[in-house]
Amino acid sequence: MKLILTIVSKEDEGRVTKALVSKNLFVTKLSSTGGFLRGGNVTLMTGVSDNDVEKAMNIISNSCKSRKELVTNPFVGEYGTTFTAPIEVTVGGATMFVVDVAQFKKV
Repeated sequence: MKLILTIVSKEDEGRVTKALVSKNLFVTKLSSTGGFLRGGNVTLMTGVSDNDVEKAMNIISNSCKSRKELVTNPFVGEYGTTFTAPIEVTVGGATMFVVDVAQFKKV
C-alpha cells in the first residue's frame, strides 16, 4: 500500500478531489499554506494499492495544470524606498510524494 501526498492550489482542489472520488479513490484534505507566494494550498492524502499508484497520479496530473499569474513583488529601492513591481510566476500544478505504508487500519 502507498500513500500519495499531493499539494495543489485551492483553485484546483475541487477538480482533483472530484476526479479521484469518481474513480473510487478516497481523499483526505488538509489545508496548508505555500512558502513562496503564501497562497492557499491544499494537501491531499490518498491511500492506494501499489497497483493504483500510476492511475491516481495520472488523474491528479490531468486534473490540475500550471498557469502563469502576475503577483506584486515588493522590494526596497535606493534610500529605503519601497516599491511594488508585478512579476509573472507559475502557479498551480501539483507536487506529489509517494510513500510506503507499513500498516493501514480503518476502525
